Amino acid sequence: MIDVPLWLAMVAVALLGIRLVRPPIWLVAALLLTGYLSADTFIGTALRSVLD
Repeated sequence: MIDVPLWLAMVAVALLGIRLVRPPIWLVAALLLTGYLSADTFIGTALRSVLD
């Protein structure tokens, strides 16, 4: 099995999603900003514990 870094897999999925679905740029920016801001909050900690 090939080991692919998580960031590389996420970039590939994001690029495919943007090309195939063509969401508005403001929606992509809002999702990225929300994920970045919630990473150090209770929501980020809860998601991290669920995914582990």
